[in-house]
Amino acid sequence: MGRWRPPPPRSSPYITPEGYAALAAELEALWPRRADVTRHLAAAAAEGDRSENAEYIYRKKELREVDRRIRYLQKRLPSLKVVQRPRAAEKVYFGAWVRLETEAGEEVEYRIVGADELGGAGLISVDSPMARALLGKAVDDEVCVRTPQGEAFYWVCGLRYASAEGEA
Repeated sequence: MGRWRPPPPRSSPYITPEGYAALAAELEALWPRRADVTRHLAAAAAEGDRSENAEYIYRKKELREVDRRIRYLQKRLPSLKVVQRPRAAEKVYFGAWVRLETEAGEEVEYRIVGADELGGAGLISVDSPMARALLGKAVDDEVCVRTPQGEAFYWVCGLRYASAEGEA
């Protein structure tokens, strides 16, 4: 029995300007890191027997990881579509911070971003069921999200397009 798995569905190519800048900065930072890893790898290789040289094995693995990330970013960045803030800010669109009230009365806040930006607290992918249910809604609208546990209902309490740090 093989370990083949079908490829995951392609994620949306959308990204916020902040997310694009962060990925571009990461790519720029990887090149000096790659040069440093290569220099250390050459020094480890010069020590002799490579089969039992832990430093050499570690640096080869590190170089593979850096090269993999560089290749990914070089292919992904040109295909991304940077989405600017919409002119009309009364509905939920890509890049919005949405404050929701749950059925239990708790308030939660999410930002709808691209799949490449995930990793921070409160960020949800535009491809997620929650984001798909929120798109196009306005303040005071009810939102029904299908979850594995059943349907969950939320009310849109607030909407803004400024970042969490207060930028406009």
